[in-house]
Amino acid sequence: MVLALGVLTIGGALTLVAQTPPKFDPAAVARGEKTFVASCGFCHGAHAKGGEKGPDLLRSVLVLDDEKGGSIGSVILNGRPDKGMPRFPFTPAQIADIAEFLHSSIQAAADRGSYQTLNIVTGDARAGEAYFNGAGKCATCHSVTGDLKGIGAKYEPVSLQDRFLMPRESWGDKNLKTARQVSVTGPDGQTVSGRLLNIDDFHVALRDADGNYRSFTRRGDIPRVEIKDPLKVHLAMLPQYSDTDIHNLTAYLVTLK
Repeated sequence: MVLALGVLTIGGALTLVAQTPPKFDPAAVARGEKTFVASCGFCHGAHAKGGEKGPDLLRSVLVLDDEKGGSIGSVILNGRPDKGMPRFPFTPAQIADIAEFLHSSIQAAADRGSYQTLNIVTGDARAGEAYFNGAGKCATCHSVTGDLKGIGAKYEPVSLQDRFLMPRESWGDKNLKTARQVSVTGPDGQTVSGRLLNIDDFHVALRDADGNYRSFTRRGDIPRVEIKDPLKVHLAMLPQYSDTDIHNLTAYLVTLK
C-alpha cells in the first residue's frame, strides 16, 4: 500500500501525516469509464488526459476539487457552448460513476511509480479470431494478410490493444490514412475539401490538398459541412465491446506475427 502524505499544523509546527489513499468502487469505475469513453473520449481522450479539443481532466482544478460529481455535474449537464462542449443528459448515477472513474485515474497517475503493467494477454485467441471474422466485423475492413500482417510483432500487447480501443488517440489525425476529411460548401455552391483541423459551433478549419490552411465561419447550417471519418466504425464499436471481446481480440492480434 502506498501512503500519501498530508500536512497538519500542531502547535504552530508543520507535521507530515501519513494518509491512506482513497478507495474506489471497481464497478462504478468500470461503468464510469465506459460512459466517459463513449461520450467524452473523442474530445478528452479515452484516458481523460486530453484529446483533440478537450483539456486534460486529470489536471483540471474543477475535477480535482470535485466530490462525487458535485462540481462536474453542472458542467456535464449544461455543457460549455463557448468552448464547443455539448450538453450530456446523464443521470445523477452516471455522473457519479464518471466522477469515480476520473478520481481513480487521478489517484492512479499519482501512484504511477508504484505499479507495474501486468500481462494483458489473458483471452482466448481462437475466440478472438472468431470475433474478428464474425460479430466484430473487423474482417470487413482489415486483412490479416494485408494491412494487419505481422502487427503482433510490431506492437507490444498494451499498445496493440490501445490501437483498436482508442484509435484516434493512438493513430492521430496527422496520419493521412486515419485523418478526418471535411468538405465545406458555401452558399455559392463552391466546395473546399481537406483534412479537418478543428470544428465547433462557430468555425471549421481544414488543410487543403495544397497544404493551405482554410478557415470558415459557421452560422447554423451555413456553410454546409460534411465530415468523413475513417475511424467512425472503430469509435462506434467502443460502447459495444465486452471485456471478454477485448481480451479475446487482443489475444488473437498478438498471434499475427
